[in-house]
Amino acid sequence: MTQVPDGSDEARMSEHPQSRPTPLGLYDRPERRGMTTVEIVALALSGLWLMGSVFFFLAFGESEAGAGDGVEFDSLRFVMTLMAIFLPVAMVWVAATAARSARVMREESSRLQAAIDAIRQAYVTQSQRQSVAAEPAVAKKLDEIAAATRKTETALATFSSSRDRARPLAPPKAVMVDDQAALPLGTTAEDMAPPLAREDFIRALNFPETAEDEEGFAALRRALKDRQAAQLIQAAQDVLTLLSQDGIYMDDLKPDMARPEVWRRFAEGGRGKPVAALGGIRDRSSLALTAGRMKQDPIFRDAAHHFLRLFDRMVQAFEPSATDAEISDLSNTRTARAFMLLGRVAGIFD
Repeated sequence: MTQVPDGSDEARMSEHPQSRPTPLGLYDRPERRGMTTVEIVALALSGLWLMGSVFFFLAFGESEAGAGDGVEFDSLRFVMTLMAIFLPVAMVWVAATAARSARVMREESSRLQAAIDAIRQAYVTQSQRQSVAAEPAVAKKLDEIAAATRKTETALATFSSSRDRARPLAPPKAVMVDDQAALPLGTTAEDMAPPLAREDFIRALNFPETAEDEEGFAALRRALKDRQAAQLIQAAQDVLTLLSQDGIYMDDLKPDMARPEVWRRFAEGGRGKPVAALGGIRDRSSLALTAGRMKQDPIFRDAAHHFLRLFDRMVQAFEPSATDAEISDLSNTRTARAFMLLGRVAGIFD
């Protein structure tokens, strides 16, 4: 019983119009053909020539048989007779063989072209299937990255808002309690807070590694309670966000690390060649994109200059009491790498 294709089969056929049997091409067996027209013509010409030769020598050979004398003349005549009979036949079959070879070469060329087309079509189909299969995985990865980014931004906003809400709670002025001396007018809770530890400050400048980095978020929370550290962290976050719009991430940069002495020289006011080692960013694409953004985008340029000023002040305050190990740790943070990149584009190290 004949099965009638349903609507789904027709839909699949319409979606994939290219799904048709692929020609075997080079791997197909050549057809075995009989005698061609060229060979038939060559056979007919050979037969006509041989019959004409036989008729000629039978009709005129006897009259010339006694014309010659000697064995040498008979041998020469015999050779000439053979050449006259078989040389034209040989030439005819040489031409026929050449024509046959040309036809075979054309067929082989056609089969080879069909094989190349089949391979190209299979490659394109495979590439399309791989791209279609990879799209869900890429979309899932992008969703995960976006979710982690939103989580990090939410945490940072929570820390900043908590800090902002805590400010009005500080008393506008100090009062006398148990005969203790009054604090100066305008003293806030931030001034009464313990100083920020250097380890927490360096950890905060590197920002949390992932959304699950509890120690990084804890260090960032403590750093945001310090006014000067919070200003630098906010400026660094703005710059890193703007750089990420051009696909520039600090984790991808592998700068040449400068020695602590160079950082100390920079903190003391050194500029130009004495501190050129600080511009250790060698990624040409990142430098070119940042330089172009610096020239064309005034918002990016203002944010970059603001960040450079705050980082410069921080290094001047950080260096006098910092050890070489602490300076090395500071130079390996994401904030320091952003300073190296923007400082080199701004010409600080020239």
